[in-house]
Amino acid sequence: MTISTTGSTTIAPCLWFDDDLEDAARFYTGIFPNSSIGHLTRYNAAGPGEPGRVMAGEFTLDGLTFRGINGGPAEFGFSEAISFSIACRDQSEVDYYWDALVDGGQESVCGWLKDRFGVSWQIVPTRLYELVSDPDPARARAATEAMLRMRRIVVAELEAAADAAAG
Repeated sequence: MTISTTGSTTIAPCLWFDDDLEDAARFYTGIFPNSSIGHLTRYNAAGPGEPGRVMAGEFTLDGLTFRGINGGPAEFGFSEAISFSIACRDQSEVDYYWDALVDGGQESVCGWLKDRFGVSWQIVPTRLYELVSDPDPARARAATEAMLRMRRIVVAELEAAADAAAG
């Protein structure tokens, strides 16, 4: 059997929120460029939720569509097993996304954080990939070791560590 994937098939992450999908969609679309809230489906008299409350919906973050549901208490809470990675072109972009997403959330290590809704994010400068893949093993190791000591990734510190190892 062959399944055609041209035209109408789409894949989108779907996130399970307790009861704050609308707040999350507003939070995320306020951070990312080219973002918007699509439809929000609300409960009606048929239930099972309170009429007028958001049941499900869609939002777009910089061109990527997400779906969400208000599924009730987090029987299936978010974990680091699924995260969203943002490849940043420079330190100012790292700082922007880090500060915006960690607001009300929690810092982790190596460029990871959890936002106020419990969703995990990786805020990664593209320079990190270059440095940890450096053809000089000493530079790559030094950059990796520096990254492992960081919460927010700081490009200048990665570069300084790599340069010191080469010296």
